[in-house]
Amino acid sequence: MSLLSDDNDALPDAVIDHPLWRHAPENLRPYVQLARLDRPVGWWLLLLPCWESSALASAALHAPPNLWHLTLFFIGAVVMRGAGSTYNDYVDRDIDVKVARTRGRPLASGRVSPRGALWFIVAQCLIGLAVLLSFNGYTIALGFLSPLIVLVYPFAKRFTSWPQAILGFAFAYGAMLGWTAQTGSLGLPALLLYASCILWTIGFDTIYALQDVRDDAIAGVRSTARLFGARVKGAVGGLYAGSIICAALAVHLIGGGVFAWAGVAAYAAHLAWQVSLTHEDTPVAVALKLFRSNRDAGLLLFAGFFAQSLIYLF
Repeated sequence: MSLLSDDNDALPDAVIDHPLWRHAPENLRPYVQLARLDRPVGWWLLLLPCWESSALASAALHAPPNLWHLTLFFIGAVVMRGAGSTYNDYVDRDIDVKVARTRGRPLASGRVSPRGALWFIVAQCLIGLAVLLSFNGYTIALGFLSPLIVLVYPFAKRFTSWPQAILGFAFAYGAMLGWTAQTGSLGLPALLLYASCILWTIGFDTIYALQDVRDDAIAGVRSTARLFGARVKGAVGGLYAGSIICAALAVHLIGGGVFAWAGVAAYAAHLAWQVSLTHEDTPVAVALKLFRSNRDAGLLLFAGFFAQSLIYLF
């Protein structure tokens, strides 16, 4: 993947060859950016806890994967990540103009009005609501609580050095929903997977925040990247180790399985590679590459759980 750098309206962390950017009409391009459709890693990172949890529940129930649920979670993750990102840009529009990486965003640059952004949020949330109402009552009730976390997140950087933790609680929420959609109740394996995904999110978003440390200091924005400073390698390593342990405990509670354990091992190896390249002065391009690579880390864990549930097809 290459960075967008040859388009006046393109953002520095987007993907130049993404078809939704290349083929979108000029007047819709700002909305593609608001929903982060030109930066698909975000919806992947929201989707993967849902998929992991669903596949883990299938393996625990000795049932094949529920492809319908996986499809619904895909649609829900794309639109709700878009709604959350649009809301975040709406709240942060005055801060974004002070940060080099974000000052070109549609709201900060004036290419979309605040009113237009609010209507766009409503449209995306209505699609997300339709997806949520397709699940059982327990999952619907649990799902209605998640927006409360999302509403807090954009303000967190103003009062805590741990906004990445708030993001973790929001982004990892699907680790419970995938399980409840399958089982109709909330079990300890799902809670452990939720904890695993929270720690994972704090870790990868700390790496992401390394891109903005200097500008964040000027704008008064707090982050774990600024908090950890020279200790960032050890801090991210500790967060990732906790994530691996929680995932392993979840697998142990469902009875293990060779494919599930292989998924945990591959996930652990990928996270260890990330830590090896992380330090306080990680170049912006490397930090972005490491952040984006978490799609693959999450897919490795999901693949193990999915393969474990596939054996029950036979």
